[in-house]
Amino acid sequence: MAAAAAGGGWAAVCEKFRTARTLSAVESRKDPETEPYRSKYSARALLQEVKQLLSAAEEGGEARLLAVRRAVLEYELGVNHTDTEELSAGEEHLQRCTQLLEPHRLSPDCVSLYIQAQNNLGILWSERDEIKTAQTYLESAEALYNQYMKEDGNPPLDPSEHFMAEEEKLTDQERSKRFEKAYTHTLYYLAQVYQHLEMIEKAAQYCHTTLKRQLEYCGYYPVEWALNAATLSQYYLTKECFMESRHCLAAASVIFSQAGQVPSAEDNETEQDQQDLRQRKAEIARCWIKYCLNLLQSARKLLEDNIGELDPDRQLELKAQRKKEEDEKEKGRKKAVLFGTSDICDSVLAMEEKVSSVYPLDFQEAREIFLVGQNYVQEAKEFFQVDGYVTDHIEIVQDHSALFKVLAFFEEDYERRCKMHKRRIDMLEPIYADLNPQYYLLISRQLQFELADTYYEMMDLKVAIGNRLEELDSHTIKKINSLAQLAIKYYELFLDSLRNPDKVFPEELEEDVLRPAMVAKFHIARLYGKLITSDSKKQLENMQTSLEYYTFLVDYCEKYPDAVRAVETELELSKEMVGLLPTRMERLRAKLCPFI
Repeated sequence: MAAAAAGGGWAAVCEKFRTARTLSAVESRKDPETEPYRSKYSARALLQEVKQLLSAAEEGGEARLLAVRRAVLEYELGVNHTDTEELSAGEEHLQRCTQLLEPHRLSPDCVSLYIQAQNNLGILWSERDEIKTAQTYLESAEALYNQYMKEDGNPPLDPSEHFMAEEEKLTDQERSKRFEKAYTHTLYYLAQVYQHLEMIEKAAQYCHTTLKRQLEYCGYYPVEWALNAATLSQYYLTKECFMESRHCLAAASVIFSQAGQVPSAEDNETEQDQQDLRQRKAEIARCWIKYCLNLLQSARKLLEDNIGELDPDRQLELKAQRKKEEDEKEKGRKKAVLFGTSDICDSVLAMEEKVSSVYPLDFQEAREIFLVGQNYVQEAKEFFQVDGYVTDHIEIVQDHSALFKVLAFFEEDYERRCKMHKRRIDMLEPIYADLNPQYYLLISRQLQFELADTYYEMMDLKVAIGNRLEELDSHTIKKINSLAQLAIKYYELFLDSLRNPDKVFPEELEEDVLRPAMVAKFHIARLYGKLITSDSKKQLENMQTSLEYYTFLVDYCEKYPDAVRAVETELELSKEMVGLLPTRMERLRAKLCPFI
């Protein structure tokens, strides 16, 4: 090779290359805000110098070796330009890199560099929102990795080794680690591409593989890894794959703890770092809440009869079925999802044992899951406080209320069930009272409807308790009426929130509020029918009000037939009541007649 490549000359070239990489990777982090790319530009100048020195050496050098070295420089320049937001120049350099390597892309000295260039082209096109083009590059990198591993499989050279003296070359173990890391990046970016393209199942599969590989090759940041695993757990929830979801969350909690316990003030981290860590911890806690809630709600769906009560026959059938299936199922599926090395696995398994992943089939099993969820509610609320995080805080309280609601389903004792609903009222009413509907209209409506529904359920329970008595006492009557009136109050508040500024109720309801509004009207009609009074005139008035609400439902569905699908059961019962109530009212009027 010519002078530049000879002895000391080549060492100087390698030194320039190494300095350029250090400037890019290390020094650039210290650049001032006024000159954010100072080190990157210095690195670029050095890379250009190395490129010129190589060009001078071309005449006497080995063509193949020079082509690969030039490809390394084009790659470094491509990444450099992309980092400084000069995407077109970055693309040109990366394309030149792949063109130079194309004939030898499956060789051990080229394959890693080629994959990394394609990864970076994939990122570059993603940043341009050209997701399909990004997909092409990344899938090509994935295919190349698989082909190389099948045909050769030996640890290939790392791109940096093309500018190293023989004695500095990496060990096979280090080469393998770096190559696998590059491929993990391919999978990581592909997961994001599939997410963008709404190929959700494929995105989850690639995300899972990425997380497994990051642990295997120790190439991860604990907080980022934990958040990605917690996010993946929520995908598994949508598929009702509770064992996989729990495994992801347990792994997230274990790996998050590697980031150090939430640091104390005397540690080196800044206040902002501590705040970020606390927030991430609270976000993982929220994912655990959703896990417990979804598991309980799915169990409820399996166990409830056609009027929403627990079906004892179904319960016995599911318990027998579970005994038979459980062991086999867990053994088979565990192999597919396990994360990490044996020491991490032990910690994850210990974490998993704290909460079940099978459907709870009775109150005791449901309560254990509920208590885990409730602990995470407290943890999440520690960070997401009402001052500064209004929406998040209310969502957590709503989840807490939902946990009580689903636990009540498993409780056989009506009095205790009533107390659980009262706990929901106690947590939701103060929040609603402090909320300004002008700024939080949607949340305000959600709370109005949930409060109304909770009072409605409590009223139904008190009626059921009263029906067991020989005679209703005045205290029970008072309680039933009070609960019914509070339910009416909140349903009316919800319906009033739908009115326009002139207080006029909409002619036609928007699709997102159609069902809630119709259910509110139906429940109010039923509540007026449940009010207990010895005053016949008052009873007649209540029946008249009840009839008006039932009639609204029937008339609306006649006028807008598309609404029928949203309220089939309520509509059927409303039609029945519209037919029955006038006759009942007539009979009551006849009794009253002598006194009128």
